[in-house]
Amino acid sequence: MCGKVEAVSTSVKKGEKKINHPEIFLKENWGVEGDGHAGLGIRQVSLLSMDSIAKITAKGVKVNPGDFAENITVSGIDLISLSEGTCLRLGEEVILRVTQKGKECHDKCRIYDQAGMCVMPTDGVFAVVEKGGVIRPGNNICIL
Repeated sequence: MCGKVEAVSTSVKKGEKKINHPEIFLKENWGVEGDGHAGLGIRQVSLLSMDSIAKITAKGVKVNPGDFAENITVSGIDLISLSEGTCLRLGEEVILRVTQKGKECHDKCRIYDQAGMCVMPTDGVFAVVEKGGVIRPGNNICIL
């Protein structure tokens, strides 16, 4: 089953809205080059579905890919149903392995204040980079 990469995003610091880019480089066992979340941990890369973003826009809050501090925004794939350990191929060469679903938010964000909810605690998916490379919006994302 395959979907599509809709946006790729980075930020210098953790916990801040990310900036969308035409491409990003994922470094093996590290994460997105130049991103504040990159490192040796289990949450090297974050992913979120456009369906999850739509839950917030349905509440009348204008949000875009990257606003939830996710690195990769996708469509056409049910991220929430993926099990930890599932591998994903992005583009021709990048391989990610899902390591965590959801996360605890320690502080309520701007989105939570406006919508009364945030989707990252339930819908965010985190992964490590098994094989690095460049990805761009429009690339496929496939479950292996």
